[in-house]
Amino acid sequence: MRLLISLCCVLLPLSLVGPAAAQDKPFRFTRMIAHWAEYADDDYLKFVEDARPEVCQVGFYGGHFYSLVHTPQYKGYPAHFPVQGLKECGSWFEKRNADIHKRGAKVVGHFNVTFLVGEPDNKDGPRGFFRWYRDLWDEKELGPRPVADPLELLARNADGSPMASKQYSIGQMREFTACLNNPHWRAVLKAWTKRGIQRGVDGYMINYFYRHNCLCEHCQKSFRKNLADRFNAAELNERFEIADLKTHKFSEIVGWHNPKESTPLRREMLRWSQISCKQAFDEVFVQYGRSLKRDLLLGQWNHLGDFNQINGDERCMLPDNLWGKDEDYLWYSTGGAAAFTDLAEGMLGEGTLQARYIRGAFDNKPFTLGKYESTRIRVAIAELAANGGAPMGFYTRFKDPAARAEIVRYYRFLEKHDALYRGAEPYAEAVVHFPRTKVHQGDVSAVDAFKKLGKKMLDQHVLFDVIPDDHRKRRDDRMVIESDTVLPDRLSRFNAPKTVRVSANRVQNGDITLHFVNYNREEPKVKRSPGGGIKDEKPIAVEDVSVDFALPKDVKVGRVVVLTPENVEPIEVKHTILGGRLRFVLPHFLVYAVVRLGR
Repeated sequence: MRLLISLCCVLLPLSLVGPAAAQDKPFRFTRMIAHWAEYADDDYLKFVEDARPEVCQVGFYGGHFYSLVHTPQYKGYPAHFPVQGLKECGSWFEKRNADIHKRGAKVVGHFNVTFLVGEPDNKDGPRGFFRWYRDLWDEKELGPRPVADPLELLARNADGSPMASKQYSIGQMREFTACLNNPHWRAVLKAWTKRGIQRGVDGYMINYFYRHNCLCEHCQKSFRKNLADRFNAAELNERFEIADLKTHKFSEIVGWHNPKESTPLRREMLRWSQISCKQAFDEVFVQYGRSLKRDLLLGQWNHLGDFNQINGDERCMLPDNLWGKDEDYLWYSTGGAAAFTDLAEGMLGEGTLQARYIRGAFDNKPFTLGKYESTRIRVAIAELAANGGAPMGFYTRFKDPAARAEIVRYYRFLEKHDALYRGAEPYAEAVVHFPRTKVHQGDVSAVDAFKKLGKKMLDQHVLFDVIPDDHRKRRDDRMVIESDTVLPDRLSRFNAPKTVRVSANRVQNGDITLHFVNYNREEPKVKRSPGGGIKDEKPIAVEDVSVDFALPKDVKVGRVVVLTPENVEPIEVKHTILGGRLRFVLPHFLVYAVVRLGR
């Protein structure tokens, strides 16, 4: 206890600094790059100069750093550290951060909060994280250790053993899981948070924000309190068959699980798991981190895939009032679900529907999609830009000359036309609700129906937003589209192939922009192959897309200007306005076209 109190004093107690204040002016950005590898390349900083991102997501300040940087495995997955050694690599990150700042970008470091690589003991003593904790913890940098034995920091199986696996087997070491409900572990995270801020980061992208089936004393206590606070004795017995909460023995307290095996109690466990992870995020990063750096940028690296719910999505059961609260931007991974095309089957390898869901749930704050897309670079950038996101997640492949040229071209295009993106709001004529209330009841079939409806509306080029059905802002005067909705003639119409997606935004001066993203391409010979880089992107241009746009009453149009990354000069097209409808035809474009309806 004395050590924990001492550590808290070193880390500035929250009771003294008070709750973290929000940033005076929220940071909004439209261009970012992210790298886990090759960021030490001699050409990385020149690429930053050429592409001009506003955020560089680079560097490691959590479990990866303290598990591996001092080991012979420092060069490999996941962090690909440029040099070996705690002091040596820490100093390298300080210099890299300063060099990025000189080029006008902010640095957001990766921060792994639960994934620890190492061995508590073997013939040569502890390895990885456990050696660092025992022998290499620097009290001058981090304060005293919160506990003497690092095993006290770990999540526990039902039999009391530490939670571990060998999925990656880095250096033949196991991966252990720390418990975010453990106050001693939160003290370790606070120490790491402070050290990274001292090294010059502007923020953290926090990953491995998982809670598995941990049955440690901290999880048991917190979950029992959650049940006691939310349900009376009769409700506990009726809903969960818990006759006496104080004596009830939990054989599991699960997080993600198979929706087919879900029960009301398991969903309550998942809900509490996600709330408790949010509480850890708030205590460590929002309250403590921002007490050290008021404008600390924060986001979580989460997973959505193809709208996986209950068995995926770190926020699937989180109450609406906590969803994304106090985060500056979101990273959502779509994984392999959107990294290939099958055009004959209507699969565009897109994240359009996911982007609209995140934008609607996050109230139009910055986000990105991690698509693991190293082939269709242009379309990955375009679909995010068109739908309010910040391009791009993995992979900004600056060492491939062709990919680099297109990244720079598209980023310079976004920078040149910054007024069309920064602060733009989504413009839509209808709304599709995402069925979070059904998910909370265990009905994931409603999500399948949502995806089917969403794809149908995208194929028909309907301008629609996605709003979660439990969102506080879900009610407005726009039409809600359901599976049996007959679309009225008054909606805008776009005569375009199903391989084109259409979005619209309202920029800060009130003008409307229409965005067209073309997914048509020559596909690889191997069916559903993700391809081998930008050489396999091979877009096929589209032309003669006709537009019949229903003008809002407050929008006056004098010019229709088409912008594309491939054309240096804008193209003004002929248009007509009749009966409140604007009509024109787009000229030929390759992947991305933006139409500005100017005054």
